Amino acid sequence: MNQPLRQRRRTKLATIADVADMAGVSPMTVSRVVNGEANVRPETRDKVRAAVAALNYQAHPSSRRVENTDAISIGMVYHDPSVGYLNDFLIGLLNKASLRHVQLDVQRCETRDDEEAMVGTMLASGLDGLILAPPFCDAERLLEMVTNSATLAVAVSSGRPHERVSAVGIDDYRAAYDMTRHLLQLGHPRLGFILGDKHQHCSQRRLAGFHAAVRDAGLDPARMALMAQGDFSYRSGLDAAEELLSADVRPTAIFASNDDMAAATVAIAHRKGLDVPSDLTVVGFDDAPLATTIWPELTTVRQPITQMAGAAVDLLVRHIRARRADEPLPCEHVLMGYELVRRQSDAAPRSRPPLRLSALG
Repeated sequence: MNQPLRQRRRTKLATIADVADMAGVSPMTVSRVVNGEANVRPETRDKVRAAVAALNYQAHPSSRRVENTDAISIGMVYHDPSVGYLNDFLIGLLNKASLRHVQLDVQRCETRDDEEAMVGTMLASGLDGLILAPPFCDAERLLEMVTNSATLAVAVSSGRPHERVSAVGIDDYRAAYDMTRHLLQLGHPRLGFILGDKHQHCSQRRLAGFHAAVRDAGLDPARMALMAQGDFSYRSGLDAAEELLSADVRPTAIFASNDDMAAATVAIAHRKGLDVPSDLTVVGFDDAPLATTIWPELTTVRQPITQMAGAAVDLLVRHIRARRADEPLPCEHVLMGYELVRRQSDAAPRSRPPLRLSALG
């Protein structure tokens, strides 16, 4: 053991990381031993107990399984460039946690580089369950960490749920298909599409739905659609809209993968002297609060973000209680409904009649 570590332990209480370092194991293994779980080898358990005794380690109350079998602790780490989505999500999470008497531990991850360390710490803290909100719901290494731990988890808004992790979401493919079909029915001859975070499966599913609707209308996406990359943030929407509206033949309608980027598109359109929707139709996805606080109000896909977060808590609580009763449940993938909400940001293009697409499914 190095000298700096000895000096540090003289001045502050030992941490779970100190115990793991001395025992030569992971913090997760220390948590399992401290919580009395059976899935630890005897020799490993002895090393951890010896390190606990040597360091006089005192586990924080939140890192121990509570005596009351009705008490449940759930954690969530968040980092999302879409403030509107996050606000709705946290409201649903907090409301349902209060109703179900769940102890909720919400931690902010400053950067994506910190996500594995933070999730690892939460898994090692003895929580009963973990909510994986975007973008963590699609992070393969985080999902692997969760499935290899003793902690139950529910992913929310993943476009491609993990087979070993329960999930709550909507059909992003079909929702994007329906919105694109709506734009085509209005008669728009050239569409723009702003992609979301390329690492999130829901973004890929929305793009796939967009392309499918164009092809099903007998049109060629490569000829009548322009693409621009965003990351679900307002800032990225500004850059993407600037790119689309600077094209030699600009689109008459832009479908942004979330409301933050759609609102940014409206701002760029106004800056360029374009009227929305007379000169340019703009539509979004989510129906976050921002959709009704800008002018004109956004036509968008409403996904029930608050209800999805609450459903994730319900699902996780049910699985935790089933496990405690020694009756573990299989993973569940819950699909919730969505709605296309028309407001003031969409219209038929000037001098072009609406397109009849009644034959499409």
